[in-house]
Amino acid sequence: MNSPAACLFDLDGLLLDTEPLHGRAWRQAALEFGLELSDQQLLELRGRRRLDNAGSVIAWIQAAGRLPPTTEQLLAVQQPIARQLLPGARAIPGAPELLRRCRELAIPMALVTSSSHDSVGIKCAPHPWLEQIELIVCGDDPELTQGKPAPDIFLLAARRLGVAASTCWAFEDSLAGAQAALAAGAVVHVLLPDGLGREHYPREVRCLRSLADLKL
Repeated sequence: MNSPAACLFDLDGLLLDTEPLHGRAWRQAALEFGLELSDQQLLELRGRRRLDNAGSVIAWIQAAGRLPPTTEQLLAVQQPIARQLLPGARAIPGAPELLRRCRELAIPMALVTSSSHDSVGIKCAPHPWLEQIELIVCGDDPELTQGKPAPDIFLLAARRLGVAASTCWAFEDSLAGAQAALAAGAVVHVLLPDGLGREHYPREVRCLRSLADLKL
């Protein structure tokens, strides 16, 4: 397998173990409006932008026969919870070593995340090893019109690195992220979350149980 022209990394659930924390924040916020989110619903929120997730949660609240909040009302509850929890996120095992290996091989790296710029700052501040990544493209980037599972964010990251997306390796954990990276034409590696098998993902992706399994 040829070496990639660049590596495009998701953040949540791939480099940092933030997904359980995001799930807690969405679950607590939804409870404020009378809905207990199921594990399946939380799974559907993985890898997507904050505003897209808010729209889904509001629709679920309405479908449950509850009075739905506005996006602003929902996020006014969810965001303070998330900001309190996220600085405690730990590195995914093998993530610092993978970035260091990319740096040793002079492979350009981009962080390609649905999180907003301010959220990325909160999560990354306790983890200086993430500073090895030279480019960050966030879900609220002004050049983006669609979030994952649309391919836009991966295409934008590749363009800013000066490479074709088809020559990149993308690293994801969510279905939405894997679909986005595939649609962009990248070679996609998926770190399987606990409890999920490769049958939950498109057959074209390459599945990993650990980042340490990847050979560069």
